[in-house]
Amino acid sequence: MEYGHPSAKRNVLVLVTAQAFLGAQMPMIFIIGGLAGQSLASNVCLATLPISLIVLGSMLTATPISWFMQRFGRRAGFFVGAVGGALGGAVGAYGLYLASFPVFLAGSFLTGIYMSAQGFYRFAAADTASASFRPKAISYVMAGGLASAIIGPQLVKVTADAYVIPFLGTYFAVIAVNLVGALVFLFLDIPKPPVPAEDAPRGRSRWELITTPRIAVAVICAMVSYALMNLVMTSTPLAVVGCGFDKSNAADVVTGHVLAMFAPSFFTGHLIARFGTERVVAAGLLILAGAGAVALSGVELGHFFVALILLGLGWNFGFIGATTMLAEAHAPHERGRMQGMNDLLVFGGVTLASLSSGGLMNCSGGTAQQGWTAVNLAMVPFLVLAGAALIWLVMRPDPRPAE
Repeated sequence: MEYGHPSAKRNVLVLVTAQAFLGAQMPMIFIIGGLAGQSLASNVCLATLPISLIVLGSMLTATPISWFMQRFGRRAGFFVGAVGGALGGAVGAYGLYLASFPVFLAGSFLTGIYMSAQGFYRFAAADTASASFRPKAISYVMAGGLASAIIGPQLVKVTADAYVIPFLGTYFAVIAVNLVGALVFLFLDIPKPPVPAEDAPRGRSRWELITTPRIAVAVICAMVSYALMNLVMTSTPLAVVGCGFDKSNAADVVTGHVLAMFAPSFFTGHLIARFGTERVVAAGLLILAGAGAVALSGVELGHFFVALILLGLGWNFGFIGATTMLAEAHAPHERGRMQGMNDLLVFGGVTLASLSSGGLMNCSGGTAQQGWTAVNLAMVPFLVLAGAALIWLVMRPDPRPAE
């Protein structure tokens, strides 16, 4: 197979390592963020606000980080992300020490800088890959999350009660993960984009890009896949504990979920190459619907495990398929403009989902079970939207732009 740039394989290995180690902070924070917020917030409806602030931070910094990478290169942008993650961990730890919900929220917002930068790992994998290697490169990098699914929850178990103040040790671990993990980017070799000449093609405007049918559907499917995954996952620790299980059970359920998010990535790229992006995205949406159906069928520990495993698998097919669809639909000189706008929209949807998650879970019924039901029912209209958009794309002629 022709891989593309001479460093393409090494870059994928570096990005897989970053996804595995640096990425471990995300399941760590998603496991404890809502529980810590519940202990600090004066209103339990705001319990998942820390998670929402992470996603909001990611949404607001997606376009600046994309521009920064277009101007100074991927390596510099990823270093900025790691610094943001370390600062977020430090401020979050200080908020826990002070028992201050506003300070804790500020730390969460800063963590969003890391989350935004991490979102570009998948695009960076495609930068130096050949057309045939591109879907595999994206899926291999996403597969690095398999290790983060193991590392993150295990670090939570070891560190959550390491100090008198619950979860303080976990935030100290987040700082260390960022400081140590950033070193891996020293081995990244992705050429900086050349400064365009005066007569160089400027590419399509943002409006022209987002109204291109294939791009529009890719963004919609990515938004729905990621937002619904976040909507349900954010509430899961609260639902598991609220239904009579303990924090260790919640960590195990999230571990199963994150494993299911990333384990299929070893073959998702091959499935895309064989069956096409549209079929893989459609499979992802159907599996997300199955996750909701299982969650609505009961609140035993087994139901949580199966529902969250299906949720992770559906996200994998839907999000990687949509990412590949998007990467195929814009030219290299449109990369900074399109990828930043894509992540702004995707994480905008995720922000709304995480904001809604706490309210649905804690304030839409008298019991945890009623809240959990409301969270899963909320998936339905968005799955219908994404499915309809995908069907519309498949049924219309698709004149692809030249690569």
